Amino acid sequence: MIIDTHAHTFPDKIAYNALRKMENEIYTSQNFQVKAARTGTVSDLSQASIDANIDITLICPVATNVKQAKKINALSPDLNKDMDKHHLFSLGAIHPDCEDYKSIIDEIVAMELKGIKIHPDYQMTDFDDEKYLRIMDYAANKDLVIVTHAGEDVGLPGTVHCTPDKILNVWKHIQPEKLVLAHMGGWRKWDEVEEKIVGMPVYFDTAVCQRKDIPVHISDKQLVRMIRNHGVEKILFGTDSPWYDQKTAIKDLKNSGLTEKELKLVLGENAKKLFF
Repeated sequence: MIIDTHAHTFPDKIAYNALRKMENEIYTSQNFQVKAARTGTVSDLSQASIDANIDITLICPVATNVKQAKKINALSPDLNKDMDKHHLFSLGAIHPDCEDYKSIIDEIVAMELKGIKIHPDYQMTDFDDEKYLRIMDYAANKDLVIVTHAGEDVGLPGTVHCTPDKILNVWKHIQPEKLVLAHMGGWRKWDEVEEKIVGMPVYFDTAVCQRKDIPVHISDKQLVRMIRNHGVEKILFGTDSPWYDQKTAIKDLKNSGLTEKELKLVLGENAKKLFF
């Protein structure tokens, strides 16, 4: 079984313009190009997953304002009920400024969306802010998986809202049993993650970390070392599609130096146990 635990989609009407805008923001801020590998639509992600022999791709929706959360979540059950057909399953969305966060989380649980996605950079809130703490604490008590962007966002360099130190500060207050730190614990912060976070009882996903045509990517050597030191049972395969082609991501992971047993766990068994 292969499960991609980290992908994104956009409504058909805005997908093209949204991705071109993000590509331009990356080039302007980073002075290098990162082109989307897919179109970013639901139908394209479904076909890409089927073509890559991925059994399930988890969509991680990001609410960039308060009003979006309920609208996004309301669409998810219809998509999820056809998971066997489309190979897609959506998690829940929530924004830190949602004062009715408890009712939103209760609705996510009732809709069996399995988890929530938060993005401190796009939601412009520090990971250890009280608004996130209350959401994560309530979500954890409801046995939801909590997936968070961690480290720098390639399109929003500068202030990083989820650093290893902020993760440690959160851990002083709450210890969610199902916390997933995307991008191997923190994109572009891997040395610091190795020093401070590796070995903690949290999950990492591999989303877009190995895309080798991006000037900043993790080396195979560091990836394998981090996986083994952290514990292979706490690593989840992710792509961040449309920013990383799923077939290429699988190939890159298989060529990293992991054993067949380790690959089996990372590519699907760990995620199946965590989410399903």
